[in-house]
Amino acid sequence: MPKGIMTVHSRPASDADAAAYHDWYDNHHIPELLGVDGFAQATRYEAVDGDGFLAVYELDLEPEVARANLDAAQKGGSMTRPDGLQLDPPPIVRLFRARA
Repeated sequence: MPKGIMTVHSRPASDADAAAYHDWYDNHHIPELLGVDGFAQATRYEAVDGDGFLAVYELDLEPEVARANLDAAQKGGSMTRPDGLQLDPPPIVRLFRARA
């Protein structure tokens, strides 16, 4: 059972950016993120109403530890910068801990 999850609600910056957004997410971001200690699995969902996408990352470490590892990877330059991602407003990121 995962120790927690991290969810990210995001969307492409525009219709013209959608292909770049999906390419970055599927071919760069998720593989890089799954290389960060604490991130075990990723699943992306498309909103039925067309209002963006939700990524759910299963964590095999405590959420705070996994997030700290992700922050270190981002600061260390091992994560590619987003392409086609809407940044205003920014993606909504939430961490959840599994309840026993």
